[in-house]
Amino acid sequence: MLINTKNNTSHPEFTDYLRKRFPFFKVQKISLDAGFTCPNRDGAKGRGGCSYCNNQTFRPDYCSGNKSITEQLREGIRFFSRKYPAMKYLAYFQAYTGTYDQVESLKRKYDEALSTDNVAGIIIGSRPDSVSDELLDYLKELGRHTFVMIEYGIESTSDETLQRINRGHTYEEAEEAVRRTAERGIPVGAHIILGLPCETREQILRHADRLSTLPLTSVKLHQLQIIRGTAMESEFERYPERFRLYTADEYIKLVIEFMNRLRKDIHIDRFVSQSPKELLIAPDWGLKNHEFRDRLEQRLK
Repeated sequence: MLINTKNNTSHPEFTDYLRKRFPFFKVQKISLDAGFTCPNRDGAKGRGGCSYCNNQTFRPDYCSGNKSITEQLREGIRFFSRKYPAMKYLAYFQAYTGTYDQVESLKRKYDEALSTDNVAGIIIGSRPDSVSDELLDYLKELGRHTFVMIEYGIESTSDETLQRINRGHTYEEAEEAVRRTAERGIPVGAHIILGLPCETREQILRHADRLSTLPLTSVKLHQLQIIRGTAMESEFERYPERFRLYTADEYIKLVIEFMNRLRKDIHIDRFVSQSPKELLIAPDWGLKNHEFRDRLEQRLK
């Protein structure tokens, strides 16, 4: 648990949540590419995807659509089990939109993951506009027997920003998806990007206020990063004045303010993103995740 001694406030971390759900063994997420795409890539909502997005930034080597779900899981398990042989695993459908398919096809993919040895549950990354009631009802039943969680890419609570970054959905759709999911007893996570173009500091902090009204289990925080091969790279080159790229220390201050406005029972799953150096244009802090966390904890103290 992270504690801000100045304001006597605290936030549980997602690892705390997992320890309660899995009290007898440690769990580790294994990212998967199950061959999905997105509705704002295939033309259903738009083309080109979100302006900031390059899926290569968060795929480990074993995560490849050229391999089966089982193969990816086994390779990931071999990697992590060297250090933690007694660990169990959560299959993380991370690449693109993990609910964007026919329900019967989705069932087969989720079932394949859950049938792999030492897999204790699934986490599904998705979009607010890509989850049907039929699928949620199925996941509700699946959750009676195993761990099931959905993470939604919300990214901003401002419709103007969502339109600028080509998300293809509104914040109202995000609210609705979170509530529909939580009503079925399914834990819900949200991704939010701090520092999107033209958002002021107060607008960023208002995201915390709005997210706090939703029945969320966890939130992942991401600093804005300019990534090679994205539409935002071109925008940054042409209009750098639209962007406010934080230094590491400035971002830490922003994260602490954000946490202080976020409802205290929401677990923090991530504070910062780390993209491969060959894909990252800016900001390049030169910090590993654990080094950033150390700085954050020092500032909290």
